[in-house]
Amino acid sequence: MKKYLLAVFTLTASPALAAEEAFFSLRNTEFIVWLAFIAFVGILIYFKVPGKIGEMLDKRADGIKADLSEARALREEAQALLASYERKQKDVAAQADRIVAGAKEEAEKAAQAAKDDIASSVVRRLAAAEDQIASAQAAAIREIRDQAIIVAMAAAQEVIAKGMTAADGNKLIDDAIATVEAKLH
Repeated sequence: MKKYLLAVFTLTASPALAAEEAFFSLRNTEFIVWLAFIAFVGILIYFKVPGKIGEMLDKRADGIKADLSEARALREEAQALLASYERKQKDVAAQADRIVAGAKEEAEKAAQAAKDDIASSVVRRLAAAEDQIASAQAAAIREIRDQAIIVAMAAAQEVIAKGMTAADGNKLIDDAIATVEAKLH
């Protein structure tokens, strides 16, 4: 308390003592202000205001320390969460790369399978076309043979009709009947 009074007297006494009038007079406004200030400081000290202000400042400092520690904890938690998300992002990117690689591989397999299917389809169509050509060729050969037989029979009939008499025809019919009877019995 003496420290406070000494500081107050030191700060306020120097201008007040330099005045020409008597300092300790109630007509001296500086003395009145000095007394009011001393009374104010005394009241503050009596009600322990400096201690309460110190306690409030200490509580405020403790609150700030608590806020700082909470902010540090939140920062560490945020950093951990960020690291977790970065790991997850890397995992997702790796998985996406694997999916893309798998899709490319599947596409290549599908393209190769399509090429193989097209090649086998071409082979089958060539074989079918060759079969059609062979059957058309066989049909053409049969048709030519049939035409040749018809032409040969017509020519033979004409030759036989010109060179055969009624007696020769009856003889051939009798020979044919005999041959059929022999083969049937």
